[in-house]
Amino acid sequence: MAVVKCAIELGIADVLESHGGRPMTLTEMSCALSCSPSILYRIMRFLIHRKIFKEVSVGQESSGYVQSTLSRLLMKYGDSSMAAFVLLESSPVMLAPWHNLGERALVTGTSAFMVSHGEDVWRYAAANPAHSKLIDDAMACHARVAMSAIIDNYAEVFKGIGSLVDVGGGNGTTLGILVKKCPWIRGISFDLPHVVSSAQNWDGVEHVGGNMFEKIPKADAAFLMWVLHDWGDDECINILIKCREAIPQDTGKVIIAEAVIDEKEDDKFKDVGLALDMVMMAHTDKGKERTSKEWANVLTAAGFTRYTIKHIQAVQSVIEAYP
Repeated sequence: MAVVKCAIELGIADVLESHGGRPMTLTEMSCALSCSPSILYRIMRFLIHRKIFKEVSVGQESSGYVQSTLSRLLMKYGDSSMAAFVLLESSPVMLAPWHNLGERALVTGTSAFMVSHGEDVWRYAAANPAHSKLIDDAMACHARVAMSAIIDNYAEVFKGIGSLVDVGGGNGTTLGILVKKCPWIRGISFDLPHVVSSAQNWDGVEHVGGNMFEKIPKADAAFLMWVLHDWGDDECINILIKCREAIPQDTGKVIIAEAVIDEKEDDKFKDVGLALDMVMMAHTDKGKERTSKEWANVLTAAGFTRYTIKHIQAVQSVIEAYP
């Protein structure tokens, strides 16, 4: 991951993209990036071997570099960019807990993040604006990719919703994308006060600060994406109860976009889901990715009478829960 982080910070994908699809030679790239040709060659050799970039022939005796579908995810800007997510997970703050997983396993109820930094990830972010921004940027880039997958594969989940509260909505990117595609929805992006205080403005989206464990703004439906996996079952049940209280009991629903770990070995997203489960182990006290049975347990305990799970072409599935 460190080499991928280096590629993002150098701007390799951005330089190749700006070249209009034409191959760039090593000399051209090193000049554009102002870096050593010999070091750049070794970095590109590694990344090409990992199939992140491509090398193609340029004339009979030389070669050049071009983008791939994967490398475009490393561009600093763009709707499909995952660069901010990589920069968060490869930051010193987020890497340190991985070195304390053994101690975390021995100290019951104490996260590796707590062992590393003396406080949980949320308090650390609240006290460190630069790290909080890393988190917000990472969640925003994830939101762009995830919302595209949801809208492309299951847009009907938002049919008939007049108002939607995004619980843990970050800087509002999720709702900004959704309201642009579904302009009949009035969006409420709900997050901690220090998060919404620096959130950007989106047409049709209102930012509200608060605590999801205490009260959630009223709306026709509640939306949670990559929120519940940060918490243990008891906390999830509490959050879901607050969501159920915020929506109409006869027509409301809660929409959850999270991984659902499939016990079948042929699930192509299972590897990603299990990797995310390790991330939850490193960075949270009790967070985890859940199986369909585990989702059923927390939804039932929170008082939902029925639910459906829709698998889409993404690591997230869409769960619809009804009071």
